Amino acid sequence: MDRYPTCSIMVWAGIMINGRTHLHVVANGTMTGQRYIDEVLLPHVRLFRGAVGDKFVFMDDNATCHRTLAVQDCLDSNGIQRLVWPARSSDLNPIENVWDALGRQVAGRNYPPTNKPCTHRGMG
Repeated sequence: MDRYPTCSIMVWAGIMINGRTHLHVVANGTMTGQRYIDEVLLPHVRLFRGAVGDKFVFMDDNATCHRTLAVQDCLDSNGIQRLVWPARSSDLNPIENVWDALGRQVAGRNYPPTNKPCTHRGMG
């Protein structure tokens, strides 16, 4: 049996060679294509792309909500080029290293978080 109960939350972040976005904590519920547009692409990715310029290439994973026609239309209409890469190859996505390090940091605390608010605070 686990010594401490655990919980999880969904977060999104963007990284590049010399910068990053803030973590975006996704509220309860299912991430749909429209939520992805409203909560991630428009408020975060579009601004990040604007800051980087024309050489910006967006890399996400192959989650179903990322692959809707509405998401592709949003990317196209905002001039966001998506990097095409093979399915089931998360090892090629550098953000996975960030999630691994963040998970180890949170889990390594003397008293790992036991609820969503504590987990959110524990990421700081």
